[in-house]
Amino acid sequence: MVATAATSAFFPAASPAPDSGPKTAKKLANLGGMKSKSAGSSGALQGKASTQASPKINGTSVGLKKPVEGVKNEFETSSPAPRTFINTLPDWSMLLAAITTIFLAAEKQWMMLDWKPRRPDMLIDPFGLGRIVQDGLVFRQNFSIRSYEIGADRTASIETLMNHLQETALNHVKGAGLLGDGFGSTPEMCKKNLIWVVTRMQVVVDRYPTWGDVVQVDTWVGPSGKNGMRRDWVLLDSKTGETLTRASSVWVMMNKQTRRLSKIPEEVRGEIEPYFTDTVPVVEEDSRKLQKLDDNTADYVLTGLSPRWSDLDVNMHVNNVKYIGWILESAPLPILESYELSAMTLEYRRECGKDNVLQSLTAVSGSGIGNLGTLADMECQHLLRLENGAEIVRGRTSWRPKHASNFETFGSIPAESI
Repeated sequence: MVATAATSAFFPAASPAPDSGPKTAKKLANLGGMKSKSAGSSGALQGKASTQASPKINGTSVGLKKPVEGVKNEFETSSPAPRTFINTLPDWSMLLAAITTIFLAAEKQWMMLDWKPRRPDMLIDPFGLGRIVQDGLVFRQNFSIRSYEIGADRTASIETLMNHLQETALNHVKGAGLLGDGFGSTPEMCKKNLIWVVTRMQVVVDRYPTWGDVVQVDTWVGPSGKNGMRRDWVLLDSKTGETLTRASSVWVMMNKQTRRLSKIPEEVRGEIEPYFTDTVPVVEEDSRKLQKLDDNTADYVLTGLSPRWSDLDVNMHVNNVKYIGWILESAPLPILESYELSAMTLEYRRECGKDNVLQSLTAVSGSGIGNLGTLADMECQHLLRLENGAEIVRGRTSWRPKHASNFETFGSIPAESI
């Protein structure tokens, strides 16, 4: 009895289960000193003989018997729950908590970022896609001046500005739903193999934008005589609204196959006339006749100019903007270094193909090349011609000193109609 009491103090036993019978007792007796252990992921239980010696009290070995209830509970605790569809599903509460944490972190970062545009002009056309405004008669598009569009003066080149003007003209036709399979050709023009060609271009540059500036270009069209169309542009600083450049041009139609000029068919007129505006040109045509240069009257002659494949447009002739670059190639270096182009008048007389070789001629008028030290405004006459003497473009450029801090705004130039 003393041994039993001592053993009970160290190994408390639960009351035997009511349904414990001789069979259970016999099973437990067979287990003796066996100890249960979970067997891996399969849940099987294996017995393992105990290596511990039986406790002794007063030199007498005492055999311990564990109640049935205790052994039963040990087996039930070690056995895993049976696999069912419900307990194989993920813990949705953990997943929901993770999603909530991510959402709150993202919201915090979003609130910390200053994502609002700092400049109101970016709200007008943030992606530069363009849109039609003013009762559907004016097309407006924004351009950001890229680093590769500026020159040694850290300002946009004249070719960059001209490319922006040309891009808005094509997007205007596209935005109006009139773009066919051609360079600005309407569906009816495509049926009759007609394309647009520019015959005259006048540009006045008040100030050149620089890298990072956002410029706004507005363009519209109107009639020019019986068989021509006039297109005007105004290029503004989108932040201040300051006028940077104004340009006016005259376009006529040419047969794509015969390469001859054509009258405007009535079907084509019906397409384009609804978009004509009754406004005066933003730059009036200069009334002075453009001089014809030759080897005797030109101060500088550059030969061997030939178009590359990239200089051709979809109508398979040299893009009119490329002519400007060729014209300026023959301008004297002192002018390019100390002056900037302020105005330009061009007359396109013939198209140029991929196999043509050209010459660029320039004559300096005004104060003359010998008086560049005075840094007064000057003017140049230009001619772009084929090697056989056929004229491609006649031109006149005006230049102002680069160091001038306050450039006067160029007003309207006296003009005569083509």
